[in-house]
Amino acid sequence: MAKRDYYEVLGVGRDADADTIKKAYRRLALECHPDRNPGNHEAEECFKEVSEAFQVLSDPEKRDLYDRWGHEGLSRSGYSGFTGVEDIFSHFEDVFGDFFGFGFGGRPRASRRRNAPTAGRDIRKAAMLTLREAAFGCSKTIRVGHPVRCTECNGSGAKSGTSPRPCATCRGRGQVVHSRGAFVLTTTCPDCGGTGATIADACPACEGNGQRIEEREITVTFPAGIDDGVSLRITGQGEPGSFGGPPGNLLVTAQVEPDPVFRRDGDDVYVDLLVGFARAALGATVRVPTLEDDADVEVPPGTQPSDLIRLTGRGIPRLRGRGRGDLIAVVRIEVPRRLSRKQKRLLAELLEEEKEPG
Repeated sequence: MAKRDYYEVLGVGRDADADTIKKAYRRLALECHPDRNPGNHEAEECFKEVSEAFQVLSDPEKRDLYDRWGHEGLSRSGYSGFTGVEDIFSHFEDVFGDFFGFGFGGRPRASRRRNAPTAGRDIRKAAMLTLREAAFGCSKTIRVGHPVRCTECNGSGAKSGTSPRPCATCRGRGQVVHSRGAFVLTTTCPDCGGTGATIADACPACEGNGQRIEEREITVTFPAGIDDGVSLRITGQGEPGSFGGPPGNLLVTAQVEPDPVFRRDGDDVYVDLLVGFARAALGATVRVPTLEDDADVEVPPGTQPSDLIRLTGRGIPRLRGRGRGDLIAVVRIEVPRRLSRKQKRLLAELLEEEKEPG
């Protein structure tokens, strides 16, 4: 089943700002929230749909990718939406806190239990590519810093010889429970961060974090035809999960450097072609640079400034396959700054001829 347009899902225009998008999501999330519609499968699907739309349109990078390429562009960048309602609560706990003053959803959830397996966070990096690298594909080595368990305290964050203590605020549960009207609402304990424990004497090696930063190198292969701003998802190369949870992903965004010769427009490439006025008037065969090498093109007699000469299939390979774009040469008439005596004489004769009537 084809996905609906995200702007249509939230009922906002394509020029909607972040505040408008957030307000629309709040209204729709309240209407179809599973806690308000127990056992209603349609409401749950609605909740998942509006949450996915909000996740994309509230993220500038995802929104730009969606505006340019639609659902297919998101899919090719590695975005797959949510796995279920619990995944939504895990991602949007801070958003629900903004909406309602604390977490929304009182029924027990594995993702909110103390010491439950939690997926690691995604890591975002950028890679600079030349136009030719983006056109024909390449591999880049990305250095990624990520936290690993501190060996001094074995990840506890406590100084050697000491142990974390149960949190007095949540009594070791990692959650604080609130009541508001008909809802029982929960939020992560603000004092222990959901771990259920506090540290009196911090480990000096990791300053109580239980983790240290370790760098590693990852080789990322960029496909031929990738464009500026498109992200690749490398599964499982993000931050490690906690309590046995899976690692996050590495998201690498291509940033294509401006080229001194070529200008890219989608899958087409533009290049300026300097042509002397005599060749432009009489027609000639000239050389034009392409992404691979130089090629011969025919300049028709009477060619004018800014005329376009198209070389089919010499542009950018299409990311989705099915051939390549075109190379488009933009004619720039070159007027010599210095002329020989013979050239001056011939041009003077041409000028006199142009003055003659008829």
